[in-house]
Amino acid sequence: MAPLPHPLSPQDSLVAVMIAVSAADMQIRTAELVAIQALVNHLPIFGEYDADRIRTIAQTVFDLLEEEDGLDALFGLIRESLPEKLTETAYALACDVAAADGKLAQSELRLLEEIRHELQIDRLHAAAIERGARARHMQL
Repeated sequence: MAPLPHPLSPQDSLVAVMIAVSAADMQIRTAELVAIQALVNHLPIFGEYDADRIRTIAQTVFDLLEEEDGLDALFGLIRESLPEKLTETAYALACDVAAADGKLAQSELRLLEEIRHELQIDRLHAAAIERGARARHMQL
């Protein structure tokens, strides 16, 4: 795995969570990539973020997911760099990416559950975040 040019920023961690959810079902769909790019381009938390880092963070996530304990390592990096006040933001972004293609695979649902656990998201708050994502991505 290529080393990161510098430690993960909080925004890098948010991107890493989104990439991980997108890759959870082993198929990164165009709708998910478009959602990630749109979120990075439009949310205030990414106002000063260098969007060129998305590719580097994505490769780091892919490399980690290929390792035996890579998911644990990824969560360790995320916990180190993500302030507690952004944990619900991370979960909301993960839910939006998971819902972006209109399909939730079992692997995505399991990863969302793991994210809830690792980031210590209260179950009631998680349910509200999930309901909001479902409402935003509802199809006819």
